[in-house]
Amino acid sequence: MNKSTFFIVGQHAVLEALKNPKRKVLKLFLTEESKKNIHRKSPRKNLLEDVKVYFKTKKELDKYSTKENIQHQGYVAEIEKLDQPILKDYIKNKQNITLACLDGVTDPRNIGSIIRSAAAFKIDGVIVKERHFPSESKLMFKAASGCIEYLKIFEVSNINSTLKNLKDKNFWIYGFDSEAKKNFSEIKWEGNNILVFGSEGEGMHKHTSKYADFHVKIEMNNQIESLNISNSAAIVFHHLSYLKKNLD
Repeated sequence: MNKSTFFIVGQHAVLEALKNPKRKVLKLFLTEESKKNIHRKSPRKNLLEDVKVYFKTKKELDKYSTKENIQHQGYVAEIEKLDQPILKDYIKNKQNITLACLDGVTDPRNIGSIIRSAAAFKIDGVIVKERHFPSESKLMFKAASGCIEYLKIFEVSNINSTLKNLKDKNFWIYGFDSEAKKNFSEIKWEGNNILVFGSEGEGMHKHTSKYADFHVKIEMNNQIESLNISNSAAIVFHHLSYLKKNLD
């Protein structure tokens, strides 16, 4: 059975897809300069082996990215979707797992940036609502800068039922809310944790918020109303990574 295919653009997104042994790259469209750059960046391994490569001018490649108003940098690839990890299988018999959960976050750039930060700071995975996840978005792949190849993304049909099931499996649910009284950095962050981030403007859905064991916030200048959701997530991920590093 053939999987659906789609196009991604951008140097990091394409290079990391080529490096991922689980990712099938069907076609590669490169400029002469980007081909040379691939060999410079990976001199010990031929990333173009077993891949159909087509050489194009920069202008010819523009048609793959002008609609989204992003830069292709001389790299375009047609790829297959990865096999989706199953959350209940992943968490089985694991301890000290930290997962991020995106409740109502739909902007591809924000999702891509969150994925990039989650991979950078060793968050174990990201839970997203299947219907709202832009799985074939060039914008998301570009913003993730190749990190989507290194992070488990769990697509679920219902966020609330997923959180309920995780609570029953001894996960602590932390909802990030600018109106919360407790600063997230005051938490010890032990055991299995879910970090729930709501959308910009709306925040967490009211019903979703009820599943949180704790509501926490990022302490900041009270003259500033809020941070971009991807910036907020990066701050939290870095803090947890720092704590884990110093506890190990």
